[in-house]
Amino acid sequence: MIPESFIQDLLARVDIVDLVDSYVPLKKAGANYAACCPFHNEKTPSFTVSPTKQFYHCFGCGAHGTAIGFVMEYQGIGFVDAVRELASRSGMTVPESEGFKPEQAGQTRNLVEVMSRAAAHYKEQLKRSPKAIEYCKKRGLTGEIAARYGMGYAPDGWQNLQAVFPEYHADALLTAGLVIENEAGRRYDRFRDRLMIPIINPKGDIIAFGGRVIDQGEPKYLNSPETPLFEKGRELFGLPQARQALRDTDTAIVTEGYMDVIALAQAGVGNAVATLGTATTATHVQKLLRQVDRIVFCFDGDRAGRKAAWRALENSLEALVDNKRLAFVFLPAEHDPDSYIREFGKAEFDRQVTQATPLSDFLLRELANRCDLTSAEGKAQLIYEAKPLLLKLPTPLLRLQLVKRLAEASGFAQEEVERLCELKSYAPPAPPRARRVAPSLTRNLLRIVLQKPALARELPCELLPDTAERPALLRLHSLTAAHEGEISYAALREQLRGLPEEAQIEEAAAELLGLPFDEAEADAEFRDTLEKLRDGEQKRHFEQLQAKAQQFGVAGLSAEEKQRYIQLLTSRPDRS
Repeated sequence: MIPESFIQDLLARVDIVDLVDSYVPLKKAGANYAACCPFHNEKTPSFTVSPTKQFYHCFGCGAHGTAIGFVMEYQGIGFVDAVRELASRSGMTVPESEGFKPEQAGQTRNLVEVMSRAAAHYKEQLKRSPKAIEYCKKRGLTGEIAARYGMGYAPDGWQNLQAVFPEYHADALLTAGLVIENEAGRRYDRFRDRLMIPIINPKGDIIAFGGRVIDQGEPKYLNSPETPLFEKGRELFGLPQARQALRDTDTAIVTEGYMDVIALAQAGVGNAVATLGTATTATHVQKLLRQVDRIVFCFDGDRAGRKAAWRALENSLEALVDNKRLAFVFLPAEHDPDSYIREFGKAEFDRQVTQATPLSDFLLRELANRCDLTSAEGKAQLIYEAKPLLLKLPTPLLRLQLVKRLAEASGFAQEEVERLCELKSYAPPAPPRARRVAPSLTRNLLRIVLQKPALARELPCELLPDTAERPALLRLHSLTAAHEGEISYAALREQLRGLPEEAQIEEAAAELLGLPFDEAEADAEFRDTLEKLRDGEQKRHFEQLQAKAQQFGVAGLSAEEKQRYIQLLTSRPDRS
């Protein structure tokens, strides 16, 4: 786990304006900077970056965060990778978790360099091979698309890489998966007579290769083995190249092979990616849903394609949220995406993607095909098969819709399906408790402490009334109380990641963009608001005691209550 103190130091060193401007050109807009949002399509800039508060906010799509959040969203990477990326830019070394050895970082850098040298070699060999060039032309690939994906060629022969790596027996070549060592200790190149496609991570490092055989041979596709750089279940081919098209379309097309991705890109469909010799995983889906709201799986229409689609569905369910959508395209059995778009063209392929089968329809149709819905046994089997899938779903709205449709198909009542599948019945949220004071005081407090977070330490938690802002104020109080000295909003924002109060605090912070800030005025307003809260609390306490005294008489009050009642009565400014 990365220490919180390091996160604070990193955010203090990174200027979010410089960071965002290196990805998206910013223009000065008053006290802030503005641009068209990189996370959704728009013509009028609504994406704002605050240099004083060190966060960004889009008034169009609601994207909001710190420098770390921006790198996560823009590159589609996780928190730890984003911290490492920013630390590298800032010349800082990330303190790693227990069990990490410093030499591992050196090994990673060495392996990245080895892969880069190998890729340069393969690219050069492609230029020199008429056979490989003719193969690319036959598949309709241009030099531009080959350059975009860094394509190369591994010539036939057993030890061609020895010309690039004189230390052919170095451990790094074996660890990187570029060579194979047999039982006798003899080494030879893993990739021979293959079109070579580099697999690149979101940071732009080459972490593996895919090799497509040029003539006849098996296997048709050969991928690098898993290495310290490459984990198949986490990586997607073509993601860095597809980044802009993903934003433009808000849709990711997932195919089964990297040649499909390249062929689609050649035809003008740039938002395709591919899994790498493994079924789609929840990690794949989570990575894509950070960047788009819709994923379309595009598989062959044969039995193998439908089987792959079902595995993708099963592994995607736990990563779903209610505002995201998954759908499926099944091409004719004789086609894959490459051959389909070459025969029918981009417009027809786009139509298939637009009209893709929604996840719910595919799920119910596949389950129904396994069961005889004309019999009681078949209807019972339908619910039995659906149960583990429903339990995986974290999305209550989609789960409710599926339950309704399962009830219609099986003849069970909706409540019976919920009970049989061990789902908690949906209950409407309880009505909000009556607020004891006007919420403007706590709303004002929230705005003030977001302007100057150190003030949150001084919040009198016992006086905070039961308003919508109370949980957020209590959270900010606990976070700031755990720190000594000044703490910025950006540092607080990272500690809020995943907490229930995150969205509310984001919204309140966004309202402050463009407003002037005077520290002395903020301090004075904070004290004045606390005084009003105390006065309000005393007034409510007095009214409670007075009501009790009127109902039961003064004798009905305890000794402590009498003393407090007299004290409040004599201190009231409006007493006669």
